[in-house]
Amino acid sequence: MKYLSVVILFLLSATQLFGQDKSLIHKGNELYKQQKYKEAEDNYRKSVEKKSQDITGNFNLGDALYKQKKFADAGEQFNKLSSSPNNNKVLTAQAYHNLGNSYLENKKLEESIEAYKKALLNNPKDDETRYNLAYAQEKLKQQQQQNKQNQNNKNQDNKNQQNKDNKNQDKNKDNKDQNKQNQDKQNQDQKDQQNAQQKDKLSKEDAERMLEALNNDEKQTQDKLKNKKLKGSKLNITKDW
Repeated sequence: MKYLSVVILFLLSATQLFGQDKSLIHKGNELYKQQKYKEAEDNYRKSVEKKSQDITGNFNLGDALYKQKKFADAGEQFNKLSSSPNNNKVLTAQAYHNLGNSYLENKKLEESIEAYKKALLNNPKDDETRYNLAYAQEKLKQQQQQNKQNQNNKNQDNKNQQNKDNKNQDKNKDNKDQNKQNQDKQNQDQKDQQNAQQKDKLSKEDAERMLEALNNDEKQTQDKLKNKKLKGSKLNITKDW
């Protein structure tokens, strides 16, 4: 990363100019070089506790936090430095550059792009910041395309699910209609069967009534014939003359 060499050079010039606490910052720098970033952080914090406006200590503290992947904390440090009033545009550009790096590592692409742009406003000749800006913009473009693709896939999935639901509804409707037809047929069959049974019952009763009527007619006829025979009979009386 760009800012390691910058911080060391800045440290030397700042120490010479402002007479800041050399021991803590120097020790922190030595630990930083040994990649003992937590120990370096502790020394930088002690230096800013003694002098809260210590630019070098705060800058290096942000770097130590960044190396420990504490990107949100590092971003706070660099944001504080970039927004602090000073006439050193190079320092402001470096702070914005590192702020952009912190945002980038924390997946905040839009914020990192804005930080890199501000860094370039203060130092237009910084090619590394320009490269990081292009990189962040490309990552944002890919993210937006991926989000768009994900949304399209989601919409397609929803459409497919809707079509599936519609097909299921149509199938259920067909099944319902078929069940209704089957039920209607079953009801009609039962009704026809009942009518047939009723018809058979009525036919049997009619036959019995007809048979009974015939029997009655035959009996009446026989009775009439019998009566007629009796009525028409004459007694022959033989006289004994």
